[in-house]
Amino acid sequence: MTLTLPDEPGLALFPEDQLRLELACALYASRGISRGLGARLAGIEVDAFEHELHSRSISNGVGPDELDADLAVLDQLLKS
Repeated sequence: MTLTLPDEPGLALFPEDQLRLELACALYASRGISRGLGARLAGIEVDAFEHELHSRSISNGVGPDELDADLAVLDQLLKS
């Protein structure tokens, strides 16, 4: 895919890798892409992408209720 940006002086201040990271973070924050795809789009490893998300206070969207439900399922599976 090719993304063409307008040739504006303000955009020229940002290197391509920074624009890719910004786009990846924004798409992940809006739940448009996964962490893995975000990392690939940004051109970095998943753990580096996760660190960047954390530094921007972008949540993974999993709250206490989802974690409790997952733990209940795991508990049931372990009892079987």
